[in-house]
Amino acid sequence: MFLAINDNDIHNIVLSYLVHNCYKETVDSFISCTGMKQPANCLEDMEMRKRILHFALEGNALKAIELTEELAQDLLEKNKDLHFDLLSLHFVELVCSRKCTEALEFAQTKLTPFGKVQKYVEKLEDFMALLAYEEPEKSPMFHLLSLEYRQHVADNLNRAILAHAERPRYAAMERLIQQTTAVRQCLSQELGKDVHPPFSLKDFMKS
Repeated sequence: MFLAINDNDIHNIVLSYLVHNCYKETVDSFISCTGMKQPANCLEDMEMRKRILHFALEGNALKAIELTEELAQDLLEKNKDLHFDLLSLHFVELVCSRKCTEALEFAQTKLTPFGKVQKYVEKLEDFMALLAYEEPEKSPMFHLLSLEYRQHVADNLNRAILAHAERPRYAAMERLIQQTTAVRQCLSQELGKDVHPPFSLKDFMKS
């Protein structure tokens, strides 16, 4: 038996998605059209997050790092994985611009220190291997130059900034899909068939 879904649940889920992804103009229009109250504090850093994600996606990782440190001062110091990924975006941008000498110098000063930790060694080898190709986009590591890779890093950065501000890392819509899928898989395994379990959207609106 399915529980009723009301308009407020749906509106809150949509608003959560828009705020999470920094669609500020759409948020303003959505609030105006639905008559919802503007959620406290959620819009304060949206413009800054939008700028940060824009810089990360266009390959200007150093500017993304600068603004991130301004918005969330100790975030990258504590999150070494994210810091490494952002620095790697700048390295890739230098490689794509055929600035190989500058890329090598940057790697030696900013990326090599990460080589003291084993989990970064393989990643470093992949990035450094890009320098061996005249056309790095045709190398076996071509995915590191892709928009998908930049999007992956930007998404992780966005979630980290939100968590730093003690807000949900995932939009309600994402959590709804993740948790509903997990429940369906669990019930399917137990019952041996595809199951569409009942759920309440209010459960997914909690922080």
